[in-house]
Amino acid sequence: MRILLVGAGGVGDAIAKIAARRDFYELLVVSDYDESRAERTVDWIRARHGDEVAARFATAQIDASDPEVVASVAREHQATHVMNAVEPKFVPAIFAGALAAGADYLDMAMSLSEPHPTDPYEKTGVKLGDDQFAQTTDWDVAGRLALVGMGVEPGLSDVFARFAADHLFSDIDELGVRDGANLVVTDDDGNEIFAPSFSIWTTIEECLNPPVIWEEDAGWYTTAPFSEPEVFEFPEGIGPVECVNVEHEEVLLMPRWVDAKRVTFKYGLGAEFINVLQVLHLLGLDSTSPVRVRSDDGPAHVAPRDVVAAALPDPATIGPRMTGKTCAGLWVTGTGTDGGPRSTYLYHVTDNEYTMREYESQCVVWQTALNPVIALELLATGVWAGRGVLGPEAFDAAPFLELMARPVTDGGYGQAWRIEDRAA
Repeated sequence: MRILLVGAGGVGDAIAKIAARRDFYELLVVSDYDESRAERTVDWIRARHGDEVAARFATAQIDASDPEVVASVAREHQATHVMNAVEPKFVPAIFAGALAAGADYLDMAMSLSEPHPTDPYEKTGVKLGDDQFAQTTDWDVAGRLALVGMGVEPGLSDVFARFAADHLFSDIDELGVRDGANLVVTDDDGNEIFAPSFSIWTTIEECLNPPVIWEEDAGWYTTAPFSEPEVFEFPEGIGPVECVNVEHEEVLLMPRWVDAKRVTFKYGLGAEFINVLQVLHLLGLDSTSPVRVRSDDGPAHVAPRDVVAAALPDPATIGPRMTGKTCAGLWVTGTGTDGGPRSTYLYHVTDNEYTMREYESQCVVWQTALNPVIALELLATGVWAGRGVLGPEAFDAAPFLELMARPVTDGGYGQAWRIEDRAA
């Protein structure tokens, strides 16, 4: 396996660092528009793991917005797999470039939706991933695989859905992704500051779009942003966090392969975060349409959302100022395999102290990066195989979760995931 990794930001950097401890690939090319960022990642790997490990890495400059450039870089390095680790607005170009180069493709966030109305049963609008699923025949005919939504959420949560359906439940009422954390970021004086732990560009996109819900009788429909608030008790010391509906890929992926009466995604944003997002929307600062602004070099056209992203701390750099844990999980309710009612939370918790110590990556981006590396290893060894455009639910979940939890000393990743039964 020869991997072209597109993007050396927080998640791309963590993917390379995690992969450095594995040996399932021949070459991993870290690419970025700013090649110095890719070089910095490989320099870290060399300093931490030595020249022999670093010899399996290379760097490249890439323009992720141009499918021809993506295809050219992939061909130059004879990439068998293209791993997309940049913002979802670049999905169409990287997706097309990988297919043109004859490579398989993976991403952690799917092609963007287009504004849908909030009328609950309105069917118009383009949903997350629609553009990619529309091309499944092209990928199938080419004999290539596009594994979409293979991060943590989406990704690990979808693996949990497949595992729950195959091993824990005979009938599922709801697949409810629930994400929460007790993370705190402080400034140099120890004061808590507003600093999103993931790309603010992506956060604005998914939080201010109308969330999508799936119901067996209604199909996909939208609701208002931040709707249906509930307090969810997260494990391992995180505690109760208010969660609200947010647009996310799992709701578009899970019903394609897993039978359930309802599918939802709720995120523990917190009142302050929601207020900031609402203010950004009120002021038009969430817009991606360029506006004319003054600059030292004369008038310039800049997207307000890009200005917000530039003004906030880079999520890749806030790890040293962050404390706490993040939890990604799936709450499943329905009928267990014993015929009785069952309510189960499958989850994985990551502590920022651990990821900073071992990888110098903050925990949210590291937890996202872990899962595509596991998926790539399963593809490399032939445990997972497929063609066309597929989500994580299309594959057997047991080998993924087994490899994830197996001790490092026994060839695994040493990352425990847990099943917590709750009152049905």
